[in-house]
Amino acid sequence: MSELLDALQWPAMVATLVASWMVASQRKRKRNWGFWVFILSNVLWLAWGWHTKAWALMALQLGLFVLNLRAARKNDPEKDARQDDAPARGAAHSSPAGAQPASSR
Repeated sequence: MSELLDALQWPAMVATLVASWMVASQRKRKRNWGFWVFILSNVLWLAWGWHTKAWALMALQLGLFVLNLRAARKNDPEKDARQDDAPARGAAHSSPAGAQPASSR
């Protein structure tokens, strides 16, 4: 079991590199998947860090896990599709075309 955990650093490293490539994509869906691959790498690094007692690495990966989870949610293409279908907020209260608010007159 110890050898398996020692080897865990290699798939963690590969996942980190692949995720870095993916989040640099111009396509939102690919970028979103990159954050989920980062999350996988965070979990792998946490497991390896626990095995090797690398506490600073574990603290870093825990922080990055939270940031990657936030980024995955903010870049969710399904969420964007749902928002595109919903009516815009304040659309019923918008001013007529060309009208300026009283404060800017």
